[in-house]
Formats: sequence, structure tokens, C-alpha cells
Amino acid sequence: MRDNVVDRHLDEVHRSGGLCAAAHPHAPYASGMFMYPYQGFDVVEVWNGQWSSDVPWQADNEAALAEWGRSLAAEICAGRWRTAIGNSDAHLENQIGSPHTVVLADELSVNAILAGIRAGHSWIAASDAIELSFTVSAGDRSAGIGERLKIGDEPAVARVDVRAVPGGTVSLHTEKGKVYVESLPDTGSGTVEWRISAGESAFIRTEVRDANDHMAALSNPIILA
Repeated sequence: MRDNVVDRHLDEVHRSGGLCAAAHPHAPYASGMFMYPYQGFDVVEVWNGQWSSDVPWQADNEAALAEWGRSLAAEICAGRWRTAIGNSDAHLENQIGSPHTVVLADELSVNAILAGIRAGHSWIAASDAIELSFTVSAGDRSAGIGERLKIGDEPAVARVDVRAVPGGTVSLHTEKGKVYVESLPDTGSGTVEWRISAGESAFIRTEVRDANDHMAALSNPIILA
């Protein structure tokens, strides 16, 4: 970055209204690893498609997710955190769409989708068969993925609703790491609830893994204040 080439490209994308993504930062091939700081980047790709095997969730994804998860608490406290995204690319035949990023947008337009990603109103799915809903509620107030909920000293309830992950597990994660795990029934559909307070963590996020411990879905955080 001594020649400022990366910074110049970041500025160019931002001037055009785009988002800059740090793609597959731990890719298992020569020159594929992302060797630059994330400073200036808007999003981080924590889940990429298969590279050379039939294993849908590989070590490079696990490393990228762990790195992003470790940075969340400090970035949230600093007032700016990076959205996690997933992309299938086209490394192997017939893998387009696995995984993909699901975005909550005001409308089906480029600007609205980019705004949803920028705000972290998104989650990642292994396929379009999987459904995920994640909220935190306190009293008569609630917040969804990427949103902020002011709960103060009130008890809050994190709720995860999942469909189409038979025999899987749902886990909840805070700045303390994995704080709760619950199994899904063989039907693949279930609801998980867990109580949390703002004093315990600045955020909470969820992961859903299938019966083989491969990632099925994961969310961006809900911010707690």
C-alpha cells in the first residue's frame, strides 16, 4: 500500500456510490489471500464458495469469520463496524448462489440493496431453501439484524427462527464468544430464545450449522445499547 494504489481505488469506488469488499481474505491459493488492512473497506467476505472440493464450509471461511467476529466489539464501540457478506463466485460448476447474501432493502434497486448491505441489514445463507429470522426484544421494542436496540437495564430476549436445517444447531455469539447453543429438530424448523442484557455485550449475532457442522446461515449483529 506504499504506492497508495489501493487507497486510490477505494476512493474511486466510494465516489461512484459503491461499496468496497475485502474478498476471501484467507483463500487457499497463491496470491489469493487478502494482505491489506481492512481500513477503508466497507464489508468483509466471511463466506466464499467452494474452491476445489465438495466441502461447502472450509477452513478459509472459518478463519475469515473468526477474524471478523473478533473485531466486532472494538469496531462497534468505535461507532463503525464492517458488514459480513457471502458470495458463491464460480470456482466450481453449479455453485452459483451457494452461499449468497440476503439483504433487507426498501425496494429492489441497486441503491436500496447497497444501502441495506452498508447498514448491515443482511444475513448469509447456504441456499435459498433456508430461512432465518433474528431479533432482540425488550419491552415493546425490538430490533432486527444490523439495527440498534437501546435496552438499558431491561432484560432482553434474543429470538432466532430457522427453517430447512434438519438436525442442525443454532448458536448465539457476543464479544465473549459463543454463549448459547441449541439443537434443531429433524424437521429442520425451530425457534431459539435466550436472555441478554446490554451490560453483557455490545452486540449479539447468530450462526446456524447443519448436521455435519457446516455453516447453513449466519447473521450480522444486532447492536445493544
